Formats: sequence, structure tokens, C-alpha cells
Amino acid sequence: MSVAYALNISSTVSGLFPVLAALYNYKYLDKILKIAALFFLVSSLCDWVLEFAKTVTTNNLPVIHLFIVISIVFFAAIYYNAFFNQVLKKATIVLAAIALLIVIFNVIFIEGIWEYPSMSNTVLGVLVIFFSLAYFYQLLNRQEFIHIEKQGLFWINAGVLFYYSINLFLFMLLRKIIAAHLEDYFMIHIITNIIANILFTVGLLCKPQKTT
Repeated sequence: MSVAYALNISSTVSGLFPVLAALYNYKYLDKILKIAALFFLVSSLCDWVLEFAKTVTTNNLPVIHLFIVISIVFFAAIYYNAFFNQVLKKATIVLAAIALLIVIFNVIFIEGIWEYPSMSNTVLGVLVIFFSLAYFYQLLNRQEFIHIEKQGLFWINAGVLFYYSINLFLFMLLRKIIAAHLEDYFMIHIITNIIANILFTVGLLCKPQKTT
């Protein structure tokens, strides 16, 4: 078994960690964390479908296209509920709608459903990075005192920002990377995915904290 294969399987298995954490800590999850938990469940299922598809077809890229659409919808729901500011709430809906239109246009007219969705993944990455930075700004400027490291969404948001900020340029350039070096570059995605899933797991294990 190669190191690359072992890490790839580890990345897929790590997607189960936040799902198990959500099941264990479900009674303490608020509405936002429940939406996030459902997203992680869908994400994990997609990872396993991608692995299974490799054994029956040479092209599993339609699954990735579908997952990008699902991700935009879920992230919009998560951050819409997380933002206090009405302007940010409205911006979340508008930006998510624009992102969906770009992704659909890309599938129909540009990259196609059988090609790697470099443009769509880039749009998703930019959208989510904006959401996560806006949430951190909101969190750090709250009037009441809170232990941000004890807030579940803080860890989830950190995982989101970590994953997408590191992989953004990989998504942008993946179709242009020479095939001989593709596996080396894709290791970046695998490792960041494992770390992000650990951060998501920590977030879903947090107990609710009182504010003062």
C-alpha cells in the first residue's frame, strides 16, 4: 500500500469523525451546528461515493459537481443563521445565488459535468472564505464577553477557512497541473482535509457556553 493511497483512505475515513462527534454530542447542538452536522454527513457520504465510483467508472466528476452545489446551499444556510447583521444575512443570500448561477453556467457551457470543476470549486472557495472571514470579524467584535475557543462554530469556521484558503489555488490550477505531478499537489488537499475534519470534530464536541 502506497503512502498516497493510505493518506487518501485516511482522508475519507476522517470525514466520519465530525459525524460521530455530532451523534455523541447531539443534545448540545444548536440549530446552526445541526445544519453543519448534516452537511458533514452529506460530505462524508459523497467521499465514500467517490471512492466507490472509482471501482465502477473511470469518471466520478459529476459527483464533485453535485457536491459543490450542495456545499453552496449548506454554507449559505449555516452562515445566514450565524450572522447577526442583516446586511450580512442579505449578502449571504445574494452571493450564494450568484455562486449557484456561475456553477450552473460553468457546468452547461464551460467545463462540463465530465470535467474537473476548477472554476466552480474556485467560486465556492472564494464564497466560503468571505463568509468565514466575516464570521470571525463578527465573533471578535461582539459586545458581550465570550470564550471563543469554547464556541463550536469557532472551530468549524476555523476548519472551513483553513481548508479553503490553502486549497483555493489548487482548485484554480488543478486542470493545468501536469499529470505527472498531480498526485504530489493533491496531497495538499488530502492533508488539509484531515486537519479540517479534526477541527470540525472539536467544534461539534463543544458544550454550549453562557455569555456575560
